[in-house]
Amino acid sequence: MVHLTRRYWFSASHRLHNPALEAAENTLVYGKCNNPGGHGHNYHVEITVAGPVDARTGMVVDLTELDGLAEREILNRFDQINLNDDQGFASLVPTTENLCVQIYHIVRERWTDLPSARNARLERVRLEETSSNFFEYTGEGD
Repeated sequence: MVHLTRRYWFSASHRLHNPALEAAENTLVYGKCNNPGGHGHNYHVEITVAGPVDARTGMVVDLTELDGLAEREILNRFDQINLNDDQGFASLVPTTENLCVQIYHIVRERWTDLPSARNARLERVRLEETSSNFFEYTGEGD
């Protein structure tokens, strides 16, 4: 079993705000991240897959296929947007935790689009928000 991790970058903004909470509670819970103007991050997302090395290609998955999936489904969707405007956050606060879970589900849903991934599986998504904050999701509990 080999683990392969591929890293991608995108920039997006968000405002952490829950409309079900009073203004004072939003300020208490989210602090400066509740700023009505929002704020942005340069996110680093890692997709880790695991599987045997294919005897014919010498790879776990074809990197071109994985890169294409990431470009189409993640980067094109989230780069240079306000996450609050994305349909995936219509009923979710766009925290990086929720974004990490969203990205995992997007990749998992499109996994069968990768012909080379038939013997591999999505292992985890890791999302770095700042040099001090990163989040990982493995799909456990789904």
